[in-house]
Amino acid sequence: MPLPDFYVERPPGPDSDAVESFERLWREHLERGDLALDYQLTEPRWQFLCWLADTKELLMHGSSSPDITLFEPRQSNDTAEFGNRIAVYAASDGLWAMYFALVDRKQGSSLVNGTLHALTPDGRRAGEYYLFSVDIETLGPETWRPGYVYVLPRTGFESEPEDQAYGLRMSPTQWASGVAVAPLARIEVSPADFPLLENVRRHDKATVMRLASSRPDDFPWLTAE
Repeated sequence: MPLPDFYVERPPGPDSDAVESFERLWREHLERGDLALDYQLTEPRWQFLCWLADTKELLMHGSSSPDITLFEPRQSNDTAEFGNRIAVYAASDGLWAMYFALVDRKQGSSLVNGTLHALTPDGRRAGEYYLFSVDIETLGPETWRPGYVYVLPRTGFESEPEDQAYGLRMSPTQWASGVAVAPLARIEVSPADFPLLENVRRHDKATVMRLASSRPDDFPWLTAE
């Protein structure tokens, strides 16, 4: 896959036995009707979240808050038109949502991130790739704290347009809803659950902000290791 080396590939997914456990857990959770999903399986939580997003009509939203019962549309701040409007935002990728659940977005901190879901010419999934970067002044052990991934129904959301990157077709991963959305589940996660923690990069905030303003199409504007 001809992608730049700052993208990392998703680790291997669940085996067939794990998928059976995931199906049973999700069915039982919906039957109970609770918001909090009590995850007690031995399989990694990220695998369960990615499986939900990959195989069900569901989306993910990461947050530090444990008490969200309704997501209201809010104005976002993004360099891309799709992500810069009043909406509820969610991801069709469990790892991307987990990152936002775990990173402590302190006042003045800077994040550069993205996920690519590559497609074959006939539209089949060909791999999932990630970029996570936190500014040099912020990145450290205190950057990470426990959080929550909320599972949302996909109904009422629209996806960003399918895109091209590095000569490849890319499936949409960011979704937006103009109306409020009630979550179906809340799953607690910790930094130890995130398999790409050691792959998070760092960047110079001032340089990234300058380049993002003057050359918005040149994402990701990385300036440091």
